[in-house]
Amino acid sequence: MKESFAQAISAAISEEMRRDDTVLVYGEDVAEMGGIFCATKGILEEFGPKRCISTPISEGAIVGSAIGAAMTGLRPCVELMYSDFQLVAFNELFHSCGKWRYLHGEDYKLPLVVRCAGGYSFGAGAEHSNIFECLFNHAPGLTIITPSNVYDAKGLLKAAIRSDNPVLFFEHKQLYKTKMEIPDEEYVLPIGKADIKREGGDVTILAVGLMVQKALEAAQKLAAEGISCEVVDPRTLLPFDKETAYQSISKTHRCVIVEESNLRGGLGAEWAAMIQEELFDELDAPIKRVASLDVPLPYNLGLEARAVPNPEKIAAAVKALF
Repeated sequence: MKESFAQAISAAISEEMRRDDTVLVYGEDVAEMGGIFCATKGILEEFGPKRCISTPISEGAIVGSAIGAAMTGLRPCVELMYSDFQLVAFNELFHSCGKWRYLHGEDYKLPLVVRCAGGYSFGAGAEHSNIFECLFNHAPGLTIITPSNVYDAKGLLKAAIRSDNPVLFFEHKQLYKTKMEIPDEEYVLPIGKADIKREGGDVTILAVGLMVQKALEAAQKLAAEGISCEVVDPRTLLPFDKETAYQSISKTHRCVIVEESNLRGGLGAEWAAMIQEELFDELDAPIKRVASLDVPLPYNLGLEARAVPNPEKIAAAVKALF
Protein backbone atom coordinates (compact mmCIF):
# COMPACT_ATOMS: atom_id res chain seq x y z
CA MET A 1 0.00 0.00 0.00
CA LYS A 2 1.35 3.42 -0.95
CA GLU A 3 0.87 6.11 1.69
CA SER A 4 2.17 9.58 2.37
CA PHE A 5 4.17 10.42 5.47
CA ALA A 6 1.16 12.32 6.88
CA GLN A 7 -1.17 9.39 6.17
CA ALA A 8 1.26 7.02 7.87
CA ILE A 9 1.27 9.19 10.99
CA SER A 10 -2.54 9.26 11.07
CA ALA A 11 -2.71 5.50 10.48
CA ALA A 12 -0.24 4.77 13.27
CA ILE A 13 -2.20 6.85 15.76
CA SER A 14 -5.53 5.35 14.67
CA GLU A 15 -4.25 1.78 14.95
CA GLU A 16 -2.97 2.42 18.47
CA MET A 17 -6.23 4.11 19.50
CA ARG A 18 -8.15 1.04 18.32
CA ARG A 19 -5.74 -1.21 20.18
CA ASP A 20 -5.73 0.75 23.46
CA ASP A 21 -8.58 2.96 24.61
CA THR A 22 -6.27 4.90 26.96
CA VAL A 23 -4.61 6.53 23.92
CA LEU A 24 -5.90 10.01 23.12
CA VAL A 25 -4.83 12.80 20.80
CA TYR A 26 -4.88 16.52 21.32
CA GLY A 27 -3.14 19.70 20.23
CA GLU A 28 -3.62 22.75 18.07
CA ASP A 29 -6.12 22.13 15.23
CA VAL A 30 -5.81 18.34 15.42
CA ALA A 31 -9.56 17.62 15.49
CA GLU A 32 -11.82 19.20 12.84
CA MET A 33 -8.90 20.43 10.73
CA GLY A 34 -6.97 17.18 11.06
CA GLY A 35 -3.76 19.02 11.91
CA ILE A 36 -2.05 21.76 9.94
CA PHE A 37 -0.22 19.08 7.91
CA CYS A 38 -3.22 16.68 7.85
CA ALA A 39 -1.40 14.17 10.03
CA THR A 40 -4.45 13.58 12.28
CA LYS A 41 -7.02 13.60 9.49
CA GLY A 42 -9.95 11.25 10.11
CA ILE A 43 -9.21 10.61 13.77
CA LEU A 44 -11.99 12.84 15.14
CA GLU A 45 -14.56 11.18 12.88
CA GLU A 46 -13.65 7.69 14.09
CA PHE A 47 -12.95 8.27 17.77
CA GLY A 48 -15.03 11.31 18.66
CA PRO A 49 -14.35 14.54 20.58
CA LYS A 50 -13.41 12.87 23.88
CA ARG A 51 -10.33 11.23 22.38
CA CYS A 52 -9.39 13.78 19.70
CA ILE A 53 -9.34 17.34 21.00
CA SER A 54 -8.26 20.66 19.52
CA THR A 55 -6.66 22.89 22.15
CA PRO A 56 -5.91 26.58 22.61
CA ILE A 57 -2.51 27.81 21.43
CA SER A 58 -0.65 27.09 24.66
CA GLU A 59 2.23 24.66 24.28
CA GLY A 60 3.02 24.69 27.99
CA ALA A 61 -0.55 23.72 28.82
CA ILE A 62 -0.62 21.01 26.14
CA VAL A 63 2.53 19.30 27.41
CA GLY A 64 1.80 19.95 31.09
CA SER A 65 -1.66 18.40 30.86
CA ALA A 66 -0.23 15.47 28.88
CA ILE A 67 2.19 14.81 31.74
CA GLY A 68 -0.71 14.79 34.19
CA ALA A 69 -2.75 12.52 31.93
CA ALA A 70 0.17 10.08 31.62
CA MET A 71 0.62 10.06 35.40
CA THR A 72 -3.00 9.00 35.85
CA GLY A 73 -3.02 6.09 33.41
CA LEU A 74 -3.68 7.57 29.98
CA ARG A 75 -1.37 7.51 26.93
CA PRO A 76 -1.57 10.98 25.39
CA CYS A 77 -0.13 11.60 21.93
CA VAL A 78 -0.06 15.38 21.63
CA GLU A 79 0.92 17.64 18.77
CA LEU A 80 2.85 20.89 18.96
CA MET A 81 2.36 22.59 15.63
CA TYR A 82 6.03 23.55 15.17
CA SER A 83 9.25 22.43 16.79
CA ASP A 84 10.12 26.12 17.25
CA PHE A 85 7.45 26.42 19.94
CA GLN A 86 8.71 23.54 22.00
CA LEU A 87 10.63 26.34 23.69
CA VAL A 88 7.36 27.64 25.14
CA ALA A 89 7.02 24.26 26.87
CA PHE A 90 10.72 23.87 27.64
CA ASN A 91 10.29 23.51 31.40
CA GLU A 92 7.61 20.85 30.98
CA LEU A 93 9.64 18.94 28.39
CA PHE A 94 13.09 19.22 29.93
CA HIS A 95 12.31 19.01 33.64
CA SER A 96 8.91 17.37 34.10
CA CYS A 97 8.98 14.87 31.22
CA GLY A 98 12.61 13.89 31.26
CA LYS A 99 13.19 13.72 34.99
CA TRP A 100 9.95 12.23 36.33
CA ARG A 101 10.99 8.58 36.31
CA TYR A 102 14.47 9.41 37.63
CA LEU A 103 12.92 11.30 40.54
CA HIS A 104 10.24 8.75 41.38
CA GLY A 105 11.69 5.38 40.42
CA GLU A 106 11.14 2.85 37.68
CA ASP A 107 7.77 1.79 39.10
CA TYR A 108 6.34 5.06 37.81
CA LYS A 109 5.54 5.30 34.11
CA LEU A 110 5.19 8.39 31.97
CA PRO A 111 3.79 7.14 28.63
CA LEU A 112 3.37 10.19 26.44
CA VAL A 113 4.37 11.25 22.94
CA VAL A 114 4.96 14.85 21.89
CA ARG A 115 4.84 15.14 18.10
CA CYS A 116 6.04 18.24 16.32
CA ALA A 117 6.81 19.38 12.80
CA GLY A 118 10.13 21.05 12.13
CA GLY A 119 12.80 21.90 9.63
CA TYR A 120 13.23 24.37 6.82
CA SER A 121 10.42 24.50 4.28
CA PHE A 122 10.83 27.04 1.52
CA GLY A 123 10.72 30.42 3.18
CA ALA A 124 9.08 29.73 6.55
CA GLY A 125 11.55 32.10 8.21
CA ALA A 126 13.63 32.09 11.37
CA GLU A 127 10.81 31.26 13.82
CA HIS A 128 9.06 28.46 11.90
CA SER A 129 12.02 26.54 10.48
CA ASN A 130 13.86 25.06 13.45
CA ILE A 131 14.07 21.41 14.39
CA PHE A 132 15.39 21.10 17.93
CA GLU A 133 16.61 17.49 18.16
CA CYS A 134 20.04 18.68 19.28
CA LEU A 135 18.62 20.86 22.04
CA PHE A 136 16.68 18.02 23.67
CA ASN A 137 19.54 15.59 23.12
CA HIS A 138 20.88 17.23 26.30
CA ALA A 139 17.79 16.21 28.32
CA PRO A 140 18.25 13.00 30.36
CA GLY A 141 15.20 10.76 30.40
CA LEU A 142 13.72 11.61 27.02
CA THR A 143 13.47 9.33 24.01
CA ILE A 144 14.02 11.23 20.75
CA ILE A 145 12.88 9.83 17.41
CA THR A 146 13.38 11.41 13.97
CA PRO A 147 12.09 9.26 11.08
CA SER A 148 13.38 9.88 7.57
CA ASN A 149 10.70 8.12 5.52
CA VAL A 150 7.11 6.89 5.51
CA TYR A 151 7.84 3.32 6.59
CA ASP A 152 9.93 4.39 9.57
CA ALA A 153 7.43 7.08 10.60
CA LYS A 154 4.57 4.62 11.02
CA GLY A 155 6.51 1.85 12.72
CA LEU A 156 8.37 4.14 15.08
CA LEU A 157 5.31 6.18 16.08
CA LYS A 158 3.47 3.00 17.04
CA ALA A 159 6.47 2.01 19.17
CA ALA A 160 6.57 5.48 20.72
CA ILE A 161 2.90 5.35 21.73
CA ARG A 162 3.44 1.95 23.36
CA SER A 163 6.54 3.10 25.24
CA ASP A 164 6.32 3.79 28.97
CA ASN A 165 8.86 6.62 28.60
CA PRO A 166 8.23 10.16 27.30
CA VAL A 167 9.02 10.46 23.59
CA LEU A 168 9.72 13.51 21.44
CA PHE A 169 8.78 12.60 17.87
CA PHE A 170 10.16 14.96 15.22
CA GLU A 171 8.52 15.09 11.79
CA HIS A 172 10.19 17.08 9.02
CA LYS A 173 7.75 19.32 7.17
CA GLN A 174 9.22 18.46 3.78
CA LEU A 175 8.49 14.76 4.32
CA TYR A 176 4.73 15.00 4.91
CA LYS A 177 3.77 14.70 1.22
CA THR A 178 6.40 12.11 0.31
CA LYS A 179 4.97 8.67 -0.51
CA MET A 180 6.23 5.13 -0.12
CA GLU A 181 4.98 1.56 -0.35
CA ILE A 182 4.48 0.17 3.15
CA PRO A 183 3.08 -3.17 4.36
CA ASP A 184 -0.68 -3.62 4.68
CA GLU A 185 -0.17 -5.72 7.79
CA GLU A 186 0.67 -4.16 11.15
CA TYR A 187 4.33 -3.60 12.01
CA VAL A 188 6.20 -1.91 14.85
CA LEU A 189 9.85 -0.86 14.64
CA PRO A 190 12.23 -1.08 17.61
CA ILE A 191 13.23 2.09 19.42
CA GLY A 192 16.99 2.52 19.63
CA LYS A 193 17.88 0.65 16.44
CA ALA A 194 19.56 2.40 13.50
CA ASP A 195 19.01 1.42 9.87
CA ILE A 196 21.50 1.25 7.01
CA LYS A 197 19.74 2.99 4.15
CA ARG A 198 22.52 2.33 1.63
CA GLU A 199 25.48 -0.01 1.92
CA GLY A 200 28.97 1.09 0.95
CA GLY A 201 32.62 0.55 1.72
CA ASP A 202 34.53 3.84 1.46
CA VAL A 203 32.85 6.26 3.87
CA THR A 204 30.02 6.28 6.41
CA ILE A 205 27.49 9.10 6.16
CA LEU A 206 25.61 9.40 9.45
CA ALA A 207 22.52 11.50 8.68
CA VAL A 208 19.38 12.62 10.51
CA GLY A 209 15.78 13.04 9.31
CA LEU A 210 15.42 14.81 5.96
CA MET A 211 19.21 14.83 5.69
CA VAL A 212 19.08 11.06 5.11
CA GLN A 213 17.39 11.79 1.78
CA LYS A 214 20.02 14.43 0.96
CA ALA A 215 22.77 11.97 1.89
CA LEU A 216 21.28 9.31 -0.38
CA GLU A 217 21.27 11.80 -3.26
CA ALA A 218 24.91 12.63 -2.58
CA ALA A 219 25.81 8.94 -2.35
CA GLN A 220 24.20 8.27 -5.73
CA LYS A 221 26.26 11.03 -7.37
CA LEU A 222 29.47 9.94 -5.65
CA ALA A 223 28.98 6.35 -6.80
CA ALA A 224 29.37 7.57 -10.37
CA GLU A 225 32.78 8.95 -9.33
CA GLY A 226 33.88 5.68 -7.76
CA ILE A 227 33.23 6.55 -4.10
CA SER A 228 31.07 4.03 -2.23
CA CYS A 229 29.07 5.60 0.63
CA GLU A 230 27.25 3.80 3.41
CA VAL A 231 24.31 5.87 4.67
CA VAL A 232 23.37 5.17 8.29
CA ASP A 233 20.10 6.53 9.68
CA PRO A 234 20.05 6.48 13.52
CA ARG A 235 16.23 6.91 13.50
CA THR A 236 16.35 7.14 17.30
CA LEU A 237 18.67 9.86 18.57
CA LEU A 238 18.13 8.95 22.22
CA PRO A 239 18.97 6.17 22.83
CA PHE A 240 21.60 6.27 20.09
CA ASP A 241 22.53 2.99 18.40
CA LYS A 242 26.31 3.16 18.70
CA GLU A 243 26.76 -0.46 17.70
CA THR A 244 25.41 -0.02 14.16
CA ALA A 245 27.21 3.29 13.65
CA TYR A 246 30.51 1.94 14.97
CA GLN A 247 30.31 -1.22 12.87
CA SER A 248 29.87 0.89 9.76
CA ILE A 249 32.72 3.26 10.62
CA SER A 250 34.99 0.32 11.48
CA LYS A 251 34.31 -0.97 7.97
CA THR A 252 34.74 2.30 6.03
CA HIS A 253 37.23 4.07 8.36
CA ARG A 254 35.80 7.47 7.40
CA CYS A 255 32.76 9.38 8.65
CA VAL A 256 30.69 12.40 7.61
CA ILE A 257 27.88 13.52 9.94
CA VAL A 258 24.96 15.42 8.39
CA GLU A 259 22.25 17.26 10.32
CA GLU A 260 20.00 20.26 9.77
CA SER A 261 20.68 21.88 13.13
CA ASN A 262 23.26 24.64 13.37
CA LEU A 263 26.85 23.44 13.23
CA ARG A 264 27.84 24.86 16.62
CA GLY A 265 26.76 22.60 19.47
CA GLY A 266 24.87 20.21 17.22
CA LEU A 267 24.43 16.46 17.24
CA GLY A 268 27.45 16.19 14.97
CA ALA A 269 29.71 17.73 17.58
CA GLU A 270 28.59 15.20 20.20
CA TRP A 271 28.79 12.22 17.89
CA ALA A 272 32.18 13.26 16.49
CA ALA A 273 33.58 13.57 20.02
CA MET A 274 32.12 10.20 20.98
CA ILE A 275 33.50 8.45 17.88
CA GLN A 276 36.97 9.91 18.34
CA GLU A 277 37.03 8.97 22.03
CA GLU A 278 35.86 5.40 21.49
CA LEU A 279 36.84 4.53 17.91
CA PHE A 280 39.88 6.68 17.15
CA ASP A 281 42.12 3.85 15.93
CA GLU A 282 39.58 2.93 13.25
CA LEU A 283 39.63 6.38 11.62
CA ASP A 284 41.77 7.02 8.54
CA ALA A 285 40.73 10.68 8.34
CA PRO A 286 39.22 13.39 10.56
CA ILE A 287 35.44 13.30 10.95
CA LYS A 288 33.63 15.87 8.82
CA ARG A 289 30.41 17.65 9.80
CA VAL A 290 27.80 19.14 7.47
CA ALA A 291 25.12 21.29 9.11
CA SER A 292 23.26 24.57 8.79
CA LEU A 293 25.16 27.81 9.12
CA ASP A 294 25.20 29.45 12.54
CA VAL A 295 22.58 32.05 11.61
CA PRO A 296 18.81 32.39 12.06
CA LEU A 297 17.37 30.76 8.96
CA PRO A 298 16.59 33.44 6.35
CA TYR A 299 13.13 33.99 4.87
CA ASN A 300 14.66 34.69 1.45
CA LEU A 301 14.66 31.44 -0.54
CA GLY A 302 18.09 31.99 -2.04
CA LEU A 303 19.68 32.71 1.32
CA GLU A 304 17.80 29.83 2.94
CA ALA A 305 19.19 27.42 0.35
CA ARG A 306 22.72 28.63 1.07
CA ALA A 307 22.27 28.18 4.83
CA VAL A 308 21.19 24.53 4.93
CA PRO A 309 22.92 21.27 3.92
CA ASN A 310 22.41 19.90 0.43
CA PRO A 311 23.78 16.96 -1.60
CA GLU A 312 26.56 19.11 -3.05
CA LYS A 313 27.84 20.12 0.39
CA ILE A 314 27.68 16.52 1.55
CA ALA A 315 29.56 15.28 -1.50
CA ALA A 316 32.24 17.94 -0.99
CA ALA A 317 32.71 16.84 2.63
CA VAL A 318 33.06 13.22 1.54
CA LYS A 319 35.64 14.06 -1.14
CA ALA A 320 37.68 16.03 1.42
CA LEU A 321 38.36 12.77 3.28
CA PHE A 322 40.42 11.29 0.44
